[in-house]
Amino acid sequence: MTEQTDDKAVDSDLLRRLYQFIRPYRWYVLLGIVLTLTAAFLGTIRPKLTQLAIDEYIRNRDFQGLLWIIALLVAALVGEFIVLVANTYLTRWFGQGTLYNMRNVVFEKIQSLHVQFFDNNPIGKLITRTTSDIEALSDLLSDGVVNIIGDMFRLFFILYFMFSMSWELSLVAISVLPLLFYATFWFKAKVRVSFLNVRDQISRLNSFVEEHINGMSVVQLFNKEEREREKYKAINNAHKEAYLDTIFYFAIFWPAVEIIASLAMALVIWYGGGRALMGEVTFGILVAFVQYVRDFFRPIRGLSQKFNTLQSALASSERIFNILDTENEITDPESPKQITDPEGHIIFDDVWFSYNEGETVLKDVSFEAKPGETIAIVGATGAGKSTIINLLMRFYDINEGKITLDGIDVRDLRLQELRTNFALVLQDNQLFSGTVMQNITLGNPDISKEHVKKVAQEIEADRFINKLPGNYNFELNERGKSLSMGQRQLICFIRAMVYDPNILVLDEATSSVDSETEDVVNEACNRMMKGRTSIVIAHRLSTIQGADKILVMHKGEIRETGTHQQLVEKEDGIYRKLYELQYKDEFLPASKSA
Repeated sequence: MTEQTDDKAVDSDLLRRLYQFIRPYRWYVLLGIVLTLTAAFLGTIRPKLTQLAIDEYIRNRDFQGLLWIIALLVAALVGEFIVLVANTYLTRWFGQGTLYNMRNVVFEKIQSLHVQFFDNNPIGKLITRTTSDIEALSDLLSDGVVNIIGDMFRLFFILYFMFSMSWELSLVAISVLPLLFYATFWFKAKVRVSFLNVRDQISRLNSFVEEHINGMSVVQLFNKEEREREKYKAINNAHKEAYLDTIFYFAIFWPAVEIIASLAMALVIWYGGGRALMGEVTFGILVAFVQYVRDFFRPIRGLSQKFNTLQSALASSERIFNILDTENEITDPESPKQITDPEGHIIFDDVWFSYNEGETVLKDVSFEAKPGETIAIVGATGAGKSTIINLLMRFYDINEGKITLDGIDVRDLRLQELRTNFALVLQDNQLFSGTVMQNITLGNPDISKEHVKKVAQEIEADRFINKLPGNYNFELNERGKSLSMGQRQLICFIRAMVYDPNILVLDEATSSVDSETEDVVNEACNRMMKGRTSIVIAHRLSTIQGADKILVMHKGEIRETGTHQQLVEKEDGIYRKLYELQYKDEFLPASKSA
């Protein structure tokens, strides 16, 4: 009992929240309801007109009156057709408008969420939420709600005409309703769980397919097609089984409704036929009742079908609202401060951080990057180098300590203001579908084409761009896969440079380019880093030898700090060991000669 009450509370809450998206179209919804009621009345008056035609005009051989009734029947049919056409278009129109608004809201919410949310949620799952789950609401929002009301009033009109003709036959006809109600409530309890399971399996399918399409080269390289195919078959089979559960309940419910409808028809013919033979019921009423009983179960079947749509929509909306209800852990401060004179002065003060509780990633990290300084960070994989960048740009919040930018705690700055100070070039370059120019400017109208070309010339990226069909208007595929890795990285460098940031952040930015391109990019980066604070993460020590300060990290701690020359001269130092490993042949002779 409590579970049923909870389900009703959840359903009503979901419907109330869905109404907020329909609300801008509420007057069109009202018009749709009026049109639906009109169609319901016109559809249910025909058996009554048939009864009048038989009992009043055919029985009395009144040909003139019969023509009048036929004219009314034709008018009712034409009127119902026109009203249904108008209503279908109207409901589909405001339904699609509602889905349009919902997609925008969900996508906006996803864009605003903190980075850790995406660490914990597969991409395929989020794709399902913004596509399949919202599309599952289409039938409900387009015509489901309005037609549910229409079907209910159609039942009301049918019952009205039936009772107005014979209350006895009406009671006989509806005597089967308890059976129908029992079947409907049983179906409701079973199919809701099935729909939830189906949506879960669709998410798993999408996640698996998206992940393996992106990693197809790895799968093929290691000859894992057969193994991954078996994994996909297992997930696909779970999806099939979930759908078969739903089909099983449909397979029981629909024939049950048909049998109950046939039972009602048989009872009407049996009881009504007997009454007609005794002269207590006219033949016209019996014919009308046969039509009404047939029509009575059509809206009931329609209601049960709309109920199925409702259950599917509620299952999808529950997942959509779970996304919308996700609290953003990284938010703007209530009373934000502003940087009046941006200089790019960064201070990490006793910073501690962990992605997961009990797994400390950074331990007591402290350093200072003065305006215009270049800070290089080196260390083994997992030492915490990229984490420093994530914390600096506040993709995550620290557990302890303080990070300041130009004397202001980064948590006291609006996220937009904080991040406009940075340009970031990562090892994994991120390009989008669109032209080369659009990928560089990201739609910023303040960045001119001339400025983009000038920057491209500085790092000699214009050589390959000018060879592309359409040059800067060349359309890139998803993630820029029509370009080489080095070419994609060069576009990311141009993007960083045209935004002219106060702070430049390079995270293994040259690891994907060849040696010749790296020399060009390094020269351009050196020009760009002049006069601005720069933070460079690199494994190739040759790229950071000119840094003002090098931080050597090990297991989340800064173990060494100094210039390149200071660190290589440090006996048994971590940096010296790294340098020896990379440049052993050059380092040893230099040490001996020194």
